[in-house]
Amino acid sequence: MATSTAIHQALAFYIRPSTFAVGVLPLPKLADGPPDLVKKAKAPKRDMGQTITVCMGVGMARRYGWTLLIRREDNVCPLGGIAMGFEPAKEKFWDGSLFAEYTGRPKEAVARYAAETKRFDFGAYEGILVAPLHAAEFEPALTIVYGDSAQVMRLVQAALFYRGGHLHSQASGGLDCSDLIVQTLQADDCQFILPCNGDRVFGMAQDHEMAFTMPRSKADEVLKGLEATHQAGQRYPVPTFMRFEPKMPPAYQKLMDYLHRDEA
Repeated sequence: MATSTAIHQALAFYIRPSTFAVGVLPLPKLADGPPDLVKKAKAPKRDMGQTITVCMGVGMARRYGWTLLIRREDNVCPLGGIAMGFEPAKEKFWDGSLFAEYTGRPKEAVARYAAETKRFDFGAYEGILVAPLHAAEFEPALTIVYGDSAQVMRLVQAALFYRGGHLHSQASGGLDCSDLIVQTLQADDCQFILPCNGDRVFGMAQDHEMAFTMPRSKADEVLKGLEATHQAGQRYPVPTFMRFEPKMPPAYQKLMDYLHRDEA
């Protein structure tokens, strides 16, 4: 199975992301993680004196190169807390009334959104480790890569090179930490992700960015697919067709005629 170093090197060569790829490992118990790492990883509440969102933790890992341990007490986002299993999904979440009260959305629509949101069971995990892939001192359960649509396209091509078919992802414009982490692990498959509103506001996802995720079980297949598609000519940066003769504006054509006039 591909190591974190091998995945990092392949992504750097074939995809060239502008931020670090991120390794993620949910910990059922903090004692399950590497003891030294659990102690030295940045716990936002303990080490930074603040709470954060899960998407901020991913953003800090991919932009700052930090290793973070996000626990219930570190998380400030209620929806992210439900998705990660840090908070219980109570009645007003399920019936839609919690958000219908102040968003103006129909209660039934919000209830459907809640029902379709992928989440870990409450209490299933005590913490989520995130780290830049090249520096991860643990074996990630999945890898997250942010990039532009062409970079994500290349990863989708790689994921499908040998098995064919299509990748099926979901998007709601909200709660992308569920899509990035929970959906990827529960489906045990690669995903292409539309960053949510919160990821843009708090996690600093940019307008041009999407994300791609792959569980550990699919890493070898994606890396082999990257190499094979690259050799077949599907590359990033995408090669553009430039072997054409451009047509100049009339004023430029007149100028060229003038410059050549004495040579006739």
